[in-house]
Amino acid sequence: MSSEKSIRIGYVPEHYLLPLHLAKSQFSDPVELIPFPSGTGHMITSLRSDEIDLAIGLTEGWVAGLMTTQGQKERGYNIVGSWVENPLRWAIVTGRNRDGINTVDDLKQHRRVGVSRLGSGSHVMAFVLAEQQGWLRQSKESKFEGLTIVPLGPFKDLRDGVTASTADFFMWEHFTTKPYFHGDNTPLKNIGEIYTPWPSWHIAASSKTFPEPATDPKLLKLFDCFDRGIRDFNADPEKGVKMLGTGELGCHYSEEDAREWLKSVKFFERTRGVDAGTMQGVIKILQVAGVIEPSTEVKDETGLVAIARDA
Repeated sequence: MSSEKSIRIGYVPEHYLLPLHLAKSQFSDPVELIPFPSGTGHMITSLRSDEIDLAIGLTEGWVAGLMTTQGQKERGYNIVGSWVENPLRWAIVTGRNRDGINTVDDLKQHRRVGVSRLGSGSHVMAFVLAEQQGWLRQSKESKFEGLTIVPLGPFKDLRDGVTASTADFFMWEHFTTKPYFHGDNTPLKNIGEIYTPWPSWHIAASSKTFPEPATDPKLLKLFDCFDRGIRDFNADPEKGVKMLGTGELGCHYSEEDAREWLKSVKFFERTRGVDAGTMQGVIKILQVAGVIEPSTEVKDETGLVAIARDA
């Protein structure tokens, strides 16, 4: 057995990571896949603390993690690759027992939003929703009077939080959440949805493990394996449907949901590199939503585009 240190890849155990599992047999270097059910915010922390070397997570989480004032000080990672081209569909949900909350409009009076972790996709999208709905108001005492953020942890804790009234609502990927709101005896109810206005998943790399990501040979080989995993997925989507149905990937989806998801999902065929225009667009929306300070300057060293897609 090789004594070479494994490359530790963090991922959220959801259907969007199916090509990663298909790529596993392609890796020539030792690789360890580490699930993060609590999402992108947890992976950011783990990249900074040298617990993982690479991670596939939500675009808005990666950008916010680098562009907040604290994030620019801590850095710890660079955005190096692209994973999913289509937007992410977020379900807006509350507890089925919450009789006073039945529509997004009802959230005007119920603004305690559960998030997995500060800086996570669920945290960032809460502000995007609030900006769309016109809830955010600036004041001297509090920059955002319109939302109360309640960090709760992984998906199960979010579900329990809205049924126990610790929070009023939360947002999570639609198909992952659907089994908990589809049907009369489920604990949640769906009151709306929102789409990210950007490609939904990107790849981040530890700046300690990959200090020169554009030329690192191990990282370049990983991108090639990712590309092959995506080609395998596109060549035989039925195999993916079966894998999602067995739960062997750490997540389970019905055949109906898997097929509906297949209609809209589009993976980048070439994962290496990041589009600068996409990153600028994300920043502008996050600034409007108040996630990033409007005065924040984007510099080359911020790590948003460590590898350009045309490089």
